[in-house]
Amino acid sequence: MILPPWARVSERRLAHIERVTALLDQWAVELRLPEGEARDWHDVGAWHDALRDADEPELRAWAGDAPWPLSVLHGPAAAARLAREGERRAEVLEAIHWHTLGNPRWGRTGRALYMADFLEPGRPFARAERAFLARHLPHDFDGVFRQVVHLRLEWTLREGKPVFPETAALWNQLL
Repeated sequence: MILPPWARVSERRLAHIERVTALLDQWAVELRLPEGEARDWHDVGAWHDALRDADEPELRAWAGDAPWPLSVLHGPAAAARLAREGERRAEVLEAIHWHTLGNPRWGRTGRALYMADFLEPGRPFARAERAFLARHLPHDFDGVFRQVVHLRLEWTLREGKPVFPETAALWNQLL
């Protein structure tokens, strides 16, 4: 696993990144993805939380005018930093930028990251259900994606957190 030299991650966060990347790599093999797409999946896994443990001034500096709370700025900040460093794969940058909120314009790479971030086995909740979904993904990518969006939205509402327009648009697209 190669993180950018500017990454700001704790040991705990690094373990999460490794699990997300391993899950994406496993799915890429099981789905027999072309080499370029498999590389995209690996890279979004490795880079999605590269600035997750950065401080607020750094996140806000890189996230630009994103009007979101601190907890979701690491995606836009990491995508902006990667772009400044020369990353040009639009689907990779979009996947990282929106990985916490979701985005209805995503292709398969963004959707895969969104699922892997939620389904990685180190998360302590709904282990059996999430493990089933992770195993089932190669057989029903779209169905698992719909279920993950549903579960994430359900959690957001249950916790009384705001539903961002992009998240709502993603859900509405799946109806």
